[in-house]
Amino acid sequence: MDLRERFKEEIKVAMKAKEADKLSTLRMISAKLKDLDINARPKGIDAVGEDEIIAMLKGMIKSRRESVEMYKQAERQELAEKEESEIAVIESFLPAQLDDAAIAKVVDEAIEKTGATSVKEMGKVMAFLKEHYGAVLDFSKVGPLIKAKFS
Repeated sequence: MDLRERFKEEIKVAMKAKEADKLSTLRMISAKLKDLDINARPKGIDAVGEDEIIAMLKGMIKSRRESVEMYKQAERQELAEKEESEIAVIESFLPAQLDDAAIAKVVDEAIEKTGATSVKEMGKVMAFLKEHYGAVLDFSKVGPLIKAKFS
């Protein structure tokens, strides 16, 4: 089942279970996806693919994490908790992320396969990782790891 079908099914389940918070988040995801599809139409694409949907979900999570930090600094715990519950719903649609040991292993593989020898070639390594592991890597951890390997 692709992500679009999962969104529709989860919306139905949340409606039947009367899970208002989850339903709200799912509708937000659905609206964002519809915007993404509409913005892709001038390029001749009716519906964006799974990779674009995953990137959209990661972007939604990133903005919510930033909001959580701001709410915590402003001592607005109830708003921070709402954002964290939205993050949990959104993350349920993402593939499982690699742990730190697996990230180190794929970074080593990427450096070896691209033949990179310095930080100047970090772009090649990142491109390789995005192409092969884009959906399952946390790139906020990858950059510092690559730099550490070359230093």
